[in-house]
Amino acid sequence: MTLSYKARRRLSLLILAVGMPLYVVAAVTVMNQFDRPALWLETLIYVALGVIWVLPFRSVFRGIGQADPEAGDGPDRPGPKG
Repeated sequence: MTLSYKARRRLSLLILAVGMPLYVVAAVTVMNQFDRPALWLETLIYVALGVIWVLPFRSVFRGIGQADPEAGDGPDRPGPKG
């Protein structure tokens, strides 16, 4: 099932506004359960966790920064400037 552009924008906003902070809290909580590793290792773990969380959502975030491909250039929508 393919999500529309509008649905993907809304879902990406929800993921960024709610899901990411929850993920950060969960990652820090789990890391605090262990003895503190060396600084370089701790940094590496946090960087890896920062990249891993977004991988399942690649299809949701792809193309969100672009103009809506489903909306045409109508009278209420200006065309490209040039």
